[in-house]
Amino acid sequence: MPVSRIIQFGYRRHPDQDRTAADAARHRVVVVGAGPVGLTLAIDLAQRGHSVVLLDDADRIGDGSRAICFSKRSLELWDRLGVGERMVEKGVVWKVGKIFLNDDMLYRFDLLPEDGHKMPAFINLQQYYAEAFLVDRASELPQVDLRWRNKVVGLDQRNDHVVLAIDTPDGRYHLKADYVVACDGARSMLRGFVGAEFSGEVFEDQFLIADVKMTAEFPTERWFWFDPPFHSGQSALLHRQPDDVWRIDLQLGPDAYPAVERLPENVRPRIERMLGHANFDFEWISIYKFQCRRMQRFVHERVIFAGDSAHQVSPFGARGANSGLEDAENVAWKLSLILRGDAPATLLDSYEIERSAAADENIRASTRSTDFIAPHSAQERRMRQAILRLAKEAEFAKRMVNGGRLSTPSVYETPLSTPDTDVWAAGPRPGAQMIDAPLAAANGEPVYLTEAFRQGGGGFVLLQAGANGGDQPGCHSIHIGETAPLRDAAGLFAKRYDVSEGAAYLLRPDGYVAARFRKPTRKTVEAAIARASAQT
Repeated sequence: MPVSRIIQFGYRRHPDQDRTAADAARHRVVVVGAGPVGLTLAIDLAQRGHSVVLLDDADRIGDGSRAICFSKRSLELWDRLGVGERMVEKGVVWKVGKIFLNDDMLYRFDLLPEDGHKMPAFINLQQYYAEAFLVDRASELPQVDLRWRNKVVGLDQRNDHVVLAIDTPDGRYHLKADYVVACDGARSMLRGFVGAEFSGEVFEDQFLIADVKMTAEFPTERWFWFDPPFHSGQSALLHRQPDDVWRIDLQLGPDAYPAVERLPENVRPRIERMLGHANFDFEWISIYKFQCRRMQRFVHERVIFAGDSAHQVSPFGARGANSGLEDAENVAWKLSLILRGDAPATLLDSYEIERSAAADENIRASTRSTDFIAPHSAQERRMRQAILRLAKEAEFAKRMVNGGRLSTPSVYETPLSTPDTDVWAAGPRPGAQMIDAPLAAANGEPVYLTEAFRQGGGGFVLLQAGANGGDQPGCHSIHIGETAPLRDAAGLFAKRYDVSEGAAYLLRPDGYVAARFRKPTRKTVEAAIARASAQT
């Protein structure tokens, strides 16, 4: 039978449970759901100095590997939270993918062909490891109050707070919260409590996930097949995970009967045909359908939705967990400013704008992948086959082949960004994510730009080329130049950011570009910070 690595956590009674409903304890932030998104959000808020109650209705992690593919953007976030290096050390690093038709390779792609980045393009890491590392990190932070077997069973929105009803092994109690962030997954109960529903598409084709443990010499790459000889007429995916575990996805079609198909005795012959041997054991087996759906609104008064509770996409392209982690970081810095009184509550409107657009982008990409992998009609299938045949020779056809476009950071079209007034030949524009670059400290020690960004302490950061210019109010300044504290030894900062002496990039607390200036002044920087904080 399939097995999984389960870590059990004990339930502990909290003093909040001794209070009556009328005298319920009040907290600034309650996060519901201790998956990767909820844990990441709680840690981020804690590192910004805020106390967080984190509730989860279970008392364990490790029910299958589930999400395994984490992007460079997610790793940079986790690195800022103190767990990135641990994730990479345990994970399987990869950046190359190959697409096959039958036994023939159509093309290969490289997701990070250039050097000079601290974090790799992707790692594969079982979700139970990611969650375990995040739980360890949360336990180091006294601001995080993680309560297992605390199930939210009711929600009541008041004028200036939310009241939660929570069931535990010792009975029900109530909590008040200034803000609640729902990270309780695709079956979110909180979504129902606010009267919201998912809208979108559920695709009919079904897919089998089998995580198998074996010793194999396959390269550490993402392999995707259309119509492979071992699984005729369908698609297949192979990915390596830590501990000699391999993720195999097999398309089954719309008529497969899940209860039968997931039985190990029925899965084994399929995997044996693929591998050509029987020297493997099962770690996890699951059947799923593609779903591309989202809530209409992610913010319902003082209840904010993030991750799978807000949106769902198909797993091809690694857009689910990575998008949820971007939600968490987006919420964290904005909620932090609001809680500190440094921004109005209307700043959360920008979370709705930015992450709704990101969800739509991910759903579009995921839907296109799904339509290509599982055509709806005979005509669509003929079109796909024609594209696949052409792709062996024609570059334009290769670009049309879609085995799952991999997750990339969203670019925000948002009122928080200050539009360019200068001309730039390169560099991330306002609304885009910062790009890492290798630097050197004055003593020659290597430092990455993403590491230097952390010195901002969770606030706005001004990257400025050159030693002059002084610090700007309302942000942490990082000077990069020949006589500055940080040196652009390889010249990659200047190249990637198209900077000249004195030019500067203003980065939001999540590392997105708020504004950029050829010649920044105190007035222009202050105005950009005010705009990015929704104060103007």
